[in-house]
Amino acid sequence: MNDIILKIDHIQKFYGNEGNITKAINDISFDVEKGEFLGIMGASGSGKTTLLNCISTIDTVSSGHIYLDGKDITELNSKSVANFRRENLGFIFQDFNLLDTLTISENIALALSINKVSSKKINPLILDIAKKLNIVEILDKYPYQVSGGQKQRCACARALINNPSLILADEPTGALDSNSSQMLLSTIQSINEQLNSTILMVTHDAFSASYANRILFLRDGKIFTELRRGSDSRSIFFEKILNILTIIGGGRNDAR
Repeated sequence: MNDIILKIDHIQKFYGNEGNITKAINDISFDVEKGEFLGIMGASGSGKTTLLNCISTIDTVSSGHIYLDGKDITELNSKSVANFRRENLGFIFQDFNLLDTLTISENIALALSINKVSSKKINPLILDIAKKLNIVEILDKYPYQVSGGQKQRCACARALINNPSLILADEPTGALDSNSSQMLLSTIQSINEQLNSTILMVTHDAFSASYANRILFLRDGKIFTELRRGSDSRSIFFEKILNILTIIGGGRNDAR
């Protein structure tokens, strides 16, 4: 039996008040195995962004439970949530969120410094992850001196450096051209396969989603269906994704 790293247990998220309640998430349950690469898709208003925000502890559920590594994150107080997020979650954002006043190396080191890792350990850890992501030659450069694809690999390095239990990617290719997008997706896929990292990616783009092992499609706050890649080629998987998006009304240009 494979290890379950993330368990979503009958969660709901309501907005508004009596007489005008919006059910952004309506009784969703699913498990994510350690080392899995899961994609979340759905049309605008389907609840995929709200789901990601609840899993990332940015938002709270109205009811139900979320367990990461067996710990119920819905029961944590605000101080515990901040520590938990820092120590257990890695984030890959579409706009990089890098600091222009810091070098690539310093941007990656920031996550270690916040977690009070000793200065002696920081440089070897940065070099190790930089080698894996092929960005050693740009470590001393600043974000404005490197390409979009290199910035995104730096963001991946920062997400990975603390060895998080779960990596969350929110529309990671949204700010990239097609070539940089393909490079980033290949990087995320190799992180998943070679480092056995568990990745949950929200995307509106079928091409991006085709790199995942499994996809959950949301509609009206519920899971509409799921699709597993299995032994399919990525091109066949891509076509199957498009077919489901046609049914549920989500497409390439649907941002949320």
